[in-house]
Amino acid sequence: MRGLDQLPLVTLADTVAGHAKFFPSNTALVFGEERLSWRELDQRITRVANGLLGLGLVKGDRVALIAGNSPAMVEILLGVNRAGCVMVPLSLLAASDALARMIADSGARALFVSDGHQEIIGPHLGGLPELGDRLFGVGVVGPGWRAYREWRDQQATTPPGIRVGHADECVIIYSSGTTGAPKGIVHTQYNRAQFALGIGLEFRFTTASVALVTTPLYSNGTWLMFLPALMVRATLVLMAKFEPAAFLELVERERVTHTFMVPPQYLAVLNHPALATADLGSLRLLSSAGSTLRADVKRRIMAEMAPVLLELYGLTEGIATILSPEDVLRKAESVGTPLFGGDIRIIDAAGRELPAGEIGEIVGFGSGLMKGYHNRPEATAETVWLADNGRTYLKTGDIGRLDADGYLYILDRKKDMILSGGFNVYPRDIEEVIAGHPDVADVTVIGIPDPKWDEVPLALVIPKANAAIDPEALMAWTNHRVGKAQRVAGVRFRDSFPRNALGKVLKKELRTEYGQ
Repeated sequence: MRGLDQLPLVTLADTVAGHAKFFPSNTALVFGEERLSWRELDQRITRVANGLLGLGLVKGDRVALIAGNSPAMVEILLGVNRAGCVMVPLSLLAASDALARMIADSGARALFVSDGHQEIIGPHLGGLPELGDRLFGVGVVGPGWRAYREWRDQQATTPPGIRVGHADECVIIYSSGTTGAPKGIVHTQYNRAQFALGIGLEFRFTTASVALVTTPLYSNGTWLMFLPALMVRATLVLMAKFEPAAFLELVERERVTHTFMVPPQYLAVLNHPALATADLGSLRLLSSAGSTLRADVKRRIMAEMAPVLLELYGLTEGIATILSPEDVLRKAESVGTPLFGGDIRIIDAAGRELPAGEIGEIVGFGSGLMKGYHNRPEATAETVWLADNGRTYLKTGDIGRLDADGYLYILDRKKDMILSGGFNVYPRDIEEVIAGHPDVADVTVIGIPDPKWDEVPLALVIPKANAAIDPEALMAWTNHRVGKAQRVAGVRFRDSFPRNALGKVLKKELRTEYGQ
């Protein structure tokens, strides 16, 4: 007599199948004028899964995607999951040779590419023999590419019945490369399920929620909206490309309750004239991550958009803290406390745990922690800090401190810290001061070489339109308000900053540009 399965696992695609069975006509996905029910989405997912298996792929094979936000990307991601294969979503911001390296590193055996990107990756396909002829074009299809939609619609809608376990790989997400070559971050089926459930609880999702996706689906931060919506049967609204006026219109038209945006997006909305008349009354949670929101921007969001802001600090590797709407004003400089069940600690350079108030490297753990870096055991080992109770924590490379209540404060990336005259200078402290100037729209501070002090701070500033201040005056204004070691050596005006998909300023590129 057979007993019940031990530790049964509900996968991402399983949740869609359940919604399709019991709530087939409910709206699952909105993209422009297109609206998909759970039944329609489920059938497309099954067709993709059967198609992949029919091409000879087996459980555990990797499938890469170079695609923008669309229903097709959602159904491909989940179809890969239903086939028991591993999703490998790749950044549209990466150079063509970097994309080829990531595809080769992942060992992908199939590739889906949307309009405009087939030509970018095309010259490198000869060096990617594992792909074979399993190349799919979404939208306009060039020579040598299969037409995705025609191929999908030829497949069966009978579920393939592939079973996966907790330890099976689910997705490989390549890091943004802000501090080095991209690394493949591997999450298991269990990691992703726990991530979805944890964020769903902390972000207060319900079946009535309407989640607006404003950032690319290839980015882990976007999955803060994507995965909980799938889990709880909320409606997912996709933006092909973020634009502040379109964002405001969608919130009003679709009665959006939840959204995630990065700091530059919030600034764009706050500074858009349509905000004054927009109806944002449906919003139940605004969330931000990617880079830390300045305290002044947090206050503006709460006052001018909706008093429901939640900030998340986290890494794709799988740890996170949450600053709830109830704490945003009370602890405006903080990024909160660990995601449920997790832990955050601060350690010194020797690996010793530090008490509250002391500054050091942030380490943490949680149930969504990655399996490791793909094909890089040494890099994985370098991230591990072992607590006195034997639990393994992840070293984040970020510098911070905990206050007496256990709330985390981010000071900077470890590699972005400036060592000037023997003093540790944290760019974020200077950025907070300069951001308070009425003519400054945005600012970032980097360290540049100096023969006397080793390094000195340089302020890079995006001025507001029609700003009347010059760099020398802003430097004097700043240096009057910061400590001696924090005084900037110069101010340079810019039109924009290089950023990754989640809005993080690529300071490494700026240090290279201004390092001379």
